[in-house]
Amino acid sequence: MKADFTYDVVVIGAGHAGCEAAHAAARMGARTCLLTMDMGKIAQMSCNPAIGGIAKGQIAREVDALGGLMGIVTDAAAIQFKMLNRSKGPAMWSPRAQCDRMRYSAEMRRRLENTENLHLWQDEAAILKKLDDNFFALETVWGITFRARCVIITAGTFLNGLMHIGRRTVPGGRSADAMSKYLTFSLQTLGLKSARMKTGTPVRIDKRSVRFDELAADVGEEDAHRFSFIGEGRALPSLPCWTCNTTPEVHEVLRRGLPESPLYNGQIQATGPRYCPSIETKIVTFPDRDTHPLFLEPEGVDTNEMYLNGFSSSLPFDVQLEALRKIPAFRDVSLYRPGYAIEYDYFDPTQLRHTLEVKTIDGLFLAGQVNGTTGYEEAAGQGIVAGINAALKCAGSAPFTLQRDEAYIGVLIDDLVTKGVDEPYRMFTSRAEYRILLRQDNADVRLTPYAELHGTATAERISRFHTKARFYREIMEFSHRTTLKPQSVNPYLARIGSVPLSHGTKITDLVSRPEVKLDDLLVASGVFRDLLPAEAGLRAEVLEAAEVEMKYSGYILRERELAEKMKRLEAIRIRGHFDYSALSQLSTEARQKLSAIDPETLAQASRIPGVSPSDISVLLVLMGR
Repeated sequence: MKADFTYDVVVIGAGHAGCEAAHAAARMGARTCLLTMDMGKIAQMSCNPAIGGIAKGQIAREVDALGGLMGIVTDAAAIQFKMLNRSKGPAMWSPRAQCDRMRYSAEMRRRLENTENLHLWQDEAAILKKLDDNFFALETVWGITFRARCVIITAGTFLNGLMHIGRRTVPGGRSADAMSKYLTFSLQTLGLKSARMKTGTPVRIDKRSVRFDELAADVGEEDAHRFSFIGEGRALPSLPCWTCNTTPEVHEVLRRGLPESPLYNGQIQATGPRYCPSIETKIVTFPDRDTHPLFLEPEGVDTNEMYLNGFSSSLPFDVQLEALRKIPAFRDVSLYRPGYAIEYDYFDPTQLRHTLEVKTIDGLFLAGQVNGTTGYEEAAGQGIVAGINAALKCAGSAPFTLQRDEAYIGVLIDDLVTKGVDEPYRMFTSRAEYRILLRQDNADVRLTPYAELHGTATAERISRFHTKARFYREIMEFSHRTTLKPQSVNPYLARIGSVPLSHGTKITDLVSRPEVKLDDLLVASGVFRDLLPAEAGLRAEVLEAAEVEMKYSGYILRERELAEKMKRLEAIRIRGHFDYSALSQLSTEARQKLSAIDPETLAQASRIPGVSPSDISVLLVLMGR
């Protein structure tokens, strides 16, 4: 009996992008296969064992709101949780969770293996061809041939991966894993342009060799926050992280080792991440600094392995070890393995549409680090969009895209396909012009309706979303119409140092005061408590969302108005209307950039580097004609 390897969607690579892509496509009813070189390392946290952070936490919550798995799995594996940037406005609040690395991978695999319409296969993709019947043929190194209507490439750092420790080089996709040797050539044969990038990872430390009494503990929060909007909260015990600093003695050892660094001896030619530099890059870039911060992070509840955040390096092992032992807490340190750098192939993302489909190859999608990004969250955000669009394409339905005012994922993808990359792309809140609209607290409000529409959301998620929306509407309506009398709230205002009331005041006006907290105000005044949800996590979400809306309503309204103005340019579609090379009214750079990227809309054209406002004005005039 012959096995059937025909699918609607085949996903190549089971990292964070591939897992979300395969899960989304299968949830939508597409017969899907997830192809991985090692089923024991699904959703492996190859670098730091954490999800979230500045802007990354917002993306993780957006993936969850779209029906993805990252948030649920993070909650199941979290060993520490923090809401970063609480001292700033809510547009900057970013959740971050330290995770048990092995449990994260195991939980992701468990969920994928129990996803209907999804088949897992362990093998290496080798040759990809487009057939005359508009199917793809994918041949593996074991001689299996898959047929698929759509293929999603999410190969991470595995395409011709080459690891560096000092002058030693070892082919591989990550430590102890083989590289993918054949797929890049196959994709180049299909017409895709590739280049090389570099990233790195720090040493792994045996915690039994660390003098923790000489480190500062960094503990997490124990409140009701979680990543997933439908998760059951954090199940594992909370563990501390630890902090310390490098010393001048450490820097001296590292400087002596620089001639052996592949970053500085010409061995590595690829571009590395500016915002996550190696320790040797730090001492070269900032020669006047005597110290740099380091963060020692646990990798799980049942392991002695720890991750030294801030000490990414590709220096020889003996140099890394000598430098670390100059730090008092690490003077007797024992390592599980050294840090290393890795070079790998990626593909110019300007070759893609906003759906992440290749412009010139119908049905082929790329997501994750193969598009020049860095980070689990950026990969997952691309993966779920690619998975949704592949399933939609198989169904003959209209494509799914996210605008810049709808999601950080929309900002990410628009930046990639419009501007391209010249270094590994990392998301920051500063990249989003509408970040007060793109908060972590309202990701479900923004995106769960799409999950409901496209079928990626479970019935549980949809029910909980509508329940939360009902409670939110009730508390907002109540707060707008209810006046609190001075005698009911002045004792509370006095306790927090706020100006007392001389007359009745609406709840919304009181909450607009920076020092007033909605939950505390409701408790102090004795109103509305019975109408809040009983479940602690849901209650916290509703109160947080309502308070942010009341405090920052003016800013939110202004950004919505700005977004609406930009949408007028988004509505002007220009693809296929111009031969840019023949438009002498445009600057030479604009003609070159517009021809290369072929923007879909006038708004996208306005975001291309090298296209000036005067060039946009010319296109507006020509469109009018």
